[in-house]
Formats: sequence, C-alpha cells, structure tokens
Amino acid sequence: MNNSGNTLLAIIAGSAIGAALGILYAPDKGENTRKLIADQAAATKNNLAESAVDLKNKVASKVLDEKQSLDTRVDSLVTDLSYKTEDVISTLEKKLAELKSKNKKLQKTS
Repeated sequence: MNNSGNTLLAIIAGSAIGAALGILYAPDKGENTRKLIADQAAATKNNLAESAVDLKNKVASKVLDEKQSLDTRVDSLVTDLSYKTEDVISTLEKKLAELKSKNKKLQKTS
C-alpha cells in the first residue's frame, strides 16, 4: 500500500511538472500561459485531494479489517481459556471429593 501510494504520487508530480514545462515552452501569450498553469495547478490539486481520500479510505479499511481480525482472535482466546478453566475446576472438584472421602475414612478409623 505504501509503495503504490508513492508510485501514484510520483506519477502525479511527474505529470504536473511535465505539463507545466510544456506550457512554459509553448509559444502563447503570457496571459494564456498563466491561465493554463493555474488550470493545471487546480487539476493537480484535485488529483492530490482524490488520492489522499483514496489513501485514507484504504488505511481505514485496513485498520477495520485488522480490528475485526483482532476481535476474532481475542474471542477465540477467551473461549479457549473458558474451556480450560472449566477443565481445571472439574479436576479440582474431583481432587476435593477424593480428599473428602479419604478424610471420612480417617475420621472413622480414629
């Protein structure tokens, strides 16, 4: 994404410079040349604004995708942890039952 943004910026800058040089060397009145330069500058400004909006939208989309991916991974981890917690609780309950049983036997023999 960064590479394509740099490439797009280079193309726009190159075309603006080329157009400006072409206009400056064209045999025309100064007034017409200045108007063409102003028009080309406005067009380049619009192109840059559109490129900035496109780049912003791409970044926003990527951030949203990454956020959704992170949310999914967090949900998966919480679910896995919940199952593991249940397993630990079950194991502890079994051990507690065994200890209670052994304790009852010891109390009867005493």
